[in-house]
Amino acid sequence: MSEVTKLSISDSPRDECGVFGIFSNDPEVDTIQETYKALFALQHRGQESAGIVVNSGGEMKCVKNLGTVAEALTAKELDSLPKGSIAIGHVCYSPDTQLSRVSTQPLMMRYIRGSLALAQNGALTNKAQLYKMLEQGGAIFQSTSNAELIAYVIASLRLNYATIEETIVNAMKELEGAYSLVLTSPSMLIGVRDPGGFRPLCLGKKGESYMLSSESCAFDSLGAEFIRDVEPGEVVVIDENGVRSFKENCTGKGSLCLFEYVYVARPDSVIDGVSVYQARMEAGRILAKEHPVEADMVCGVPDSGLSAALGYSVESGIPYGMALIKNKYIGRTFANKKLSEREQVLKVKLNALNAAVEGKRIVIIDDSIVRGSTCRYIVSLLRQSGAKEVHYMVSSPPFFNPCYYGIDISDKESLISNKMSADELCRSIGADSLGYLSIDGLHSIAKGCKVGLCDACFTGNYPAKIPTEKFEDRFARKIDKK
Repeated sequence: MSEVTKLSISDSPRDECGVFGIFSNDPEVDTIQETYKALFALQHRGQESAGIVVNSGGEMKCVKNLGTVAEALTAKELDSLPKGSIAIGHVCYSPDTQLSRVSTQPLMMRYIRGSLALAQNGALTNKAQLYKMLEQGGAIFQSTSNAELIAYVIASLRLNYATIEETIVNAMKELEGAYSLVLTSPSMLIGVRDPGGFRPLCLGKKGESYMLSSESCAFDSLGAEFIRDVEPGEVVVIDENGVRSFKENCTGKGSLCLFEYVYVARPDSVIDGVSVYQARMEAGRILAKEHPVEADMVCGVPDSGLSAALGYSVESGIPYGMALIKNKYIGRTFANKKLSEREQVLKVKLNALNAAVEGKRIVIIDDSIVRGSTCRYIVSLLRQSGAKEVHYMVSSPPFFNPCYYGIDISDKESLISNKMSADELCRSIGADSLGYLSIDGLHSIAKGCKVGLCDACFTGNYPAKIPTEKFEDRFARKIDKK
């Protein structure tokens, strides 16, 4: 299987990736298995590919493939890897229409100073310019991934600096946009978070092992201790002597994506000092204050709407219950379906609990509305199951703008909020009322966050540079025309 066409069966935006890395001074620690288990904990951040690189005394070997962790990393392939003190892993959701095997991560490369492996989460906003510059310098690309560009930037600067750490600190000055990285050089595990801090990255420890992860939930799954978040702009270096930090690129500000709290992250994670579960509960409480209704039951769209629904119930006093059942076992069965079959896919993925819904006034809590297809289906489903009223509440504001920092919101034209007002959308989907969380309410859910917050997809206030030139793979376009 060389490639797979994706199909989104959710109306929610998706994040691009999850990353993990481990360095262990304990020879009894199986870094491959630890990374494998961590990737399961990060599976929600990407289900289209997975991979692991193990570093054994400077010699690196990789296994990766398309699919979920269980599909991509079989026992036979994992057993083929040598034991090593360092391992990094990656799970991916690609915003591209097609994800090829060659672009899967981690990316492993050899260059004049040895070997390097890299796994990345986020999106570069100067991708087009970097690609042209490197191409004109003779670079030969195997993919169009941000990870390959970053690796080339590091490799091209490596001869100018004495150490890989110094190289990476200076390479960050060439990179614009969002990137959280885990890398392994022959003797080190390195974590990098961009100066904006758009995507999360944190540091943990278990015995004699240090770990880096997109989310703290991976540490919990391994029985590890969460130490702290990596600061925006920080480079963390882990080797046999412990942990060192380089903060030359730290600005003290940061712009963490607020959608991490609304949808992307797992509820049991803590990001930059804020519990994701508590943030979603607070979103529900604020929704209940901003959009009160009389109803018999509050329900959440599984899974990311459940915590907000509980918060709405607590604040409003309306009983919490289940209205929708999600089929969690369809996996990638529908990956190759055409977009015309999206509704049929939804029917397989979501079903109403008739006995709980019939004759009742229902408040349904969703995390977001992007295109409007899923909310329309959910309202129709609840109506068919006998719901007396359906009030659709959303635990985020309406989307008006594309995201350039790693969330799959690519253009204004696809966003229903740019086509309809809330009242028009309410009538279009057949709901009795529809309410969005306010911008002020959204910021309130992350009180205590240690860094600044990005709300650009809702407000258009971009905290960092956005692309001035759209990246196009001109070679792929020529191939398509033949």
